[in-house]
Amino acid sequence: MKAPSLHLHVLPEGPTGVLRMDYVSDRDGRKDWALLLPGRGAEAATWVVCLHGHGARGDQLYTRPDIRRAWLPRWQERGWSVLTPDLRRNAWMSPAAAEDLQGLLAWLRAERGARRFFFFSGSMGGTGNLIYAALHPEDVAGVAALGAVGDLASYHFWCRAQKSPPAPGVLGEIAEAIQRAYGAPPDTLPAPYARHSALAHADRLAMPIFLAHGAEDRVMPVSQPRELAERLSDRTSFRYVEVAGGSHDAPLQCVEAFEWVAQAAEG
Repeated sequence: MKAPSLHLHVLPEGPTGVLRMDYVSDRDGRKDWALLLPGRGAEAATWVVCLHGHGARGDQLYTRPDIRRAWLPRWQERGWSVLTPDLRRNAWMSPAAAEDLQGLLAWLRAERGARRFFFFSGSMGGTGNLIYAALHPEDVAGVAALGAVGDLASYHFWCRAQKSPPAPGVLGEIAEAIQRAYGAPPDTLPAPYARHSALAHADRLAMPIFLAHGAEDRVMPVSQPRELAERLSDRTSFRYVEVAGGSHDAPLQCVEAFEWVAQAAEG
């Protein structure tokens, strides 16, 4: 990654000291950005990677009030640093997005003294957590994926098959975004979807992992995390929580997710 530019980013609400990092992708020269919130003391070397959901941007942690209130204070209490990349916007951890994120983490190690990364995200971001962890387990100290899917190809097909709301609205938009990011639908170009399937590469998910999902999620079907949970059920460092009657956003407030990540950090 070429030397990025850093400047103070003033938010209408949220903490002071947030830095905006503007950079150019080594892969294709695309301009992109991320927000960095440096931590404090010895714990500042621990970074939380918080990926945004579909339709949001890299500032979602600070601009969406429910997430900001529920998540940010817990990380600041511990003195952890936070990375929130825009990451090609609705890229669903495509090959290009994964390469860019790998470059960002390498830069944080070299230039900001980062020692370890915990991934904590929901929805598309949680899906990206699982994909990246399967691709680059050496970069990931632990994962919390809240309301996520484990296999994009089958999820794409599911989105296309839905006939009642929220399809063809948001689900049709998600399916279009996925195939745009990956270059084609999975039945036309299966290889990148296969490489980026956390379910297919569950054997690589040896780090502590916390999954939570709403049982009545109509955006990302609960069958997805249930299948991944079955694959990971023999791991002592794995936990799956299903929110009875919960919608897509229900897991975002799961207190146990924070406790799980904190325990993993201390282990």
